[in-house]
Parts: sequence; structure tokens; C-alpha cells
Amino acid sequence: MEKKTKKTKKINSATLDGFVAKKVEVESSFTRALPGFSIVGLGSQAIQESKERVKSALLNNDFEFPPLKITINLSPSDLKKEGSHFDLPIALSIMYHNRDIDLNEYLVLGELGLDGRIKDTNSIFPIILSLRPKKVIIPLEAANKISKIPGIEIYPFSHLSEFNEFNPKKIENDEFNYDFIKIKGKKYYYKSDFELDFKDVIGQAQAKEAALISAAGFHNILLEGSPGVGKSMIINRLRYILPPMSLEDILEVEKLKAIEGKEVDFSPIRPFRSPHFSATKAAIFGGGSRGAKIGEIAFANKGILFFDELPQFQKDVLENLRGPLQDKKVLISRVNSKIEYETDILFAAAMNPCPCGNLLSEKECRCTDLEIRRYKNRISEPIYDRIEVYHQMIEDNDTSTISSQEMFERVLIAFEMQEGIFNSNLPESYEFKIENEARDLLNKAIRNFALSKRSEFNLLKVAKTIANLDKRKKVKKEDILKALKFRRRGNEASI
Repeated sequence: MEKKTKKTKKINSATLDGFVAKKVEVESSFTRALPGFSIVGLGSQAIQESKERVKSALLNNDFEFPPLKITINLSPSDLKKEGSHFDLPIALSIMYHNRDIDLNEYLVLGELGLDGRIKDTNSIFPIILSLRPKKVIIPLEAANKISKIPGIEIYPFSHLSEFNEFNPKKIENDEFNYDFIKIKGKKYYYKSDFELDFKDVIGQAQAKEAALISAAGFHNILLEGSPGVGKSMIINRLRYILPPMSLEDILEVEKLKAIEGKEVDFSPIRPFRSPHFSATKAAIFGGGSRGAKIGEIAFANKGILFFDELPQFQKDVLENLRGPLQDKKVLISRVNSKIEYETDILFAAAMNPCPCGNLLSEKECRCTDLEIRRYKNRISEPIYDRIEVYHQMIEDNDTSTISSQEMFERVLIAFEMQEGIFNSNLPESYEFKIENEARDLLNKAIRNFALSKRSEFNLLKVAKTIANLDKRKKVKKEDILKALKFRRRGNEASI
């Protein structure tokens, strides 16, 4: 007797490939044959285990589990799929196998408990953020964070039994409650709560000015000084005075948080990553033998990547910083996968002036000239060349203070002057507005210090930020002078 197959149903879902989502069609076929249940299409172990979760959830809620041969295909079949969020689309395929309910207009995601509860997973938020579908069916517990993504109709469910009579109810998108400024009609959000405040840093006025310039223009910064002089204190406070974030920036940061398994809170405080100097190249940049995984530099996107004790990092780690700092992206290639991700970071670093750390302090330095040269030569000139703001810190008796609130107010001024585009990200073709005296001084600096084109461009970007902090767009002579003051020179590296 000929076997008859009922019409194939299709429900849209998705999987993460690295941290980019790709659509997946959950196809179901029901054949009159010996009862069975199989899932094909390169599903992970979590997806294979979905069979037991789905079957238990259906039977525990008095749904019929058809006595047929059930085949679930995850298409495209040559794409590896991961995640327990395929439970819900698989269950709905079986529930509606003999009902005329079309779910093609929805993206369906959700994990099932054995009792039929629909649960959130770490993959759901980054998938929806990546794909930006028009309509989604998701767990109710995920609705709050998904509602922050504009332009998406959200239909949440908390239990499988709610699908018995399919009557989806849309919830409204949520708004951000943070302070914001508008630039060219676009909102940029910020918080005025400073968990770590610059007022705790006594003295070191020039180092704090360097930090202010770095924050205002998103310039890479290096602080050099003896232990205890305040390098890490300043850089740890830097993230709280960084410029406001657009909605797109906030969502991108939250997507990476969700992938890492962290709580998504939509705070407009930029990320701060500080890996230990023993971290491997794969931990910093991403990698993995089976599949490409992202690293610390990706999780620092839109924020700060801080290398404390810079010369102590592995040589291959330091040299591989060149590309991400210059091109603002990293490509990880493996046999079975390739991932390209954005690395729009502010690179911050701190280092001692010598191996023992006492060279610039009142304590006696135990290092020889050769040891000092070897220590500093661990950092190549191309890496130094990508540091736009440099300051050598010494112990001082200054007792002046400045609060993070005061510094952030100046950062806001500079950010508005930059019209939402950081000076550090200006294209090489950018034409600076510069006074004649400033141009003459710049040409003199190019000759005296033998500046490369990159060094000249970096100097101008920093000078423009200094001008923006003073509510000016045109670079003056004093801006060039100050930019030169915060530029690392070769003779300083060989103290």
C-alpha cells in the first residue's frame, strides 16, 4: 500500500553563526509508517535532545502526539545549527500538523520545559537583533529586552497551552529612560552616575587632561609611570566619561553581552575589558580549533580595551593589535567557518618605565640601560605609532581635583562639535580646518620629529579634539602645541 505524506509545514526560526544570525526553516513531514521522530539538518546535541523536551511538553499538556513517522528538517541542511530555542518551532510544527494555521510571517524562538513552559535563552536576543524581523513569537520572559529593539512586532507567550487557540497579542515597544542629547535628529544616550569618579584621583592634572582628550575624541591612550602613581585609577575611570551612545551602539553592546551569557541591562555605559597579560592570542582576538569564536577585543567593541603592564603581553598578541587598531575589524578564518567582527575600540594601556618600575620614582632603579631598552623594545614602533595620546606620569605634590561630572560635561561639548563621529575615526581624506600659524608649526614638527603620515594625521586628530573641547572647529597653534605635548617621542622611549 502506498504511503501518504501530509502537506509539509514550514516555520521560520534562526541560528547564530558566530555572532551573526542566519534564517532557518523548520520543515515538518508526517508519514503513515512505523511511528518515529527524527531531526535532520546538522542540528547540535541540544537540538537532538529537543525531541524529548517537545514530546514531554506536548503529552503533559494533553496535546496529541501523532502516531506517524515525524521528520523535522532544519533548512539549509548544510548549515550547523545550535540552540535549544528550536524547541518551540518544532513543537508548533507537530501541534498544528493537521490544522490550517500559517506562521510564515513570524520568526519563532523559544526553549520548552517538560511542563510546557516557554523559556528564554542567551541566543534569542542576539538573533532577533541581528535579523531585525518584522514579527516574532518569543518567550514572555524575553519580551522586556526584545521590546527595546525598534521596528519589531512582539508576540510573547509563556506556556505551550496558550497556542491551543492561536490568538497572538502584540506588546508595545519600550523606550529608553536615560538622558540623551540630539545631534542631527539622532538621540545619543548617557548616564550621569559615576561609579568611579575622577575626584578620587588627587593631583596628576596633566594625566587627567590626557584622559579627557582621549575620551572626547575616542583616542588610544598610553600612560607610563612607576607603580602606585595612578595609571590604572585614571584608566578605570575613563569609561564613565566616554561620549554618549546611539541606540544602535547600545543594542550592539547588549548583543555581545547576551552571547557571553551576561545580563542584558541596556545601560549606555560603554564596555570595559581588561584581560590579564597572560591571556593568549585566541583569548584576545578569538579563534578555536573547531569553530571561530570571538575574543576580548570583540567584547570591547564601542568601549575600552585596557592592557595593564603592556610590555608583559605576549609578542604575537601585541603585534596582532596593528590590524584591529587601524582597520577597526578582525577576520577569523577556520576550515569550517569565518567570522568578521567590528573592533571600534578605545585602546588604553599602562606600563612601567622600566622592569623594576622605579625609574621615574624616588626609589632606586635596579635596571641596567640594556634591560630598560629590551623592556621597551617589546613594544614595536608600529604599535607606538597607533597610540594617539601618551603621557609620562611622575609623582607630584599637587592636591587639585576634578570630578567626572565636570570632565563629562566637556566631553559632551566636544561630542556635539564632532556631530556624532569620533575624531579618531576620521577618514584619511578628511580636510582639517587649521589656521596658518598652526600649519606652520605642524610643518616644523614634521621636519624636526620626522613624523610619518600616520603620525601627522594622528597629531591633527588630537589637535582637533583639543579645539572641540574649547568649542572650536578650527585648529589653532595652541592646539598643535598641546597635541605635541601628549605625543610620544623616540627620545622619551629610551629614558
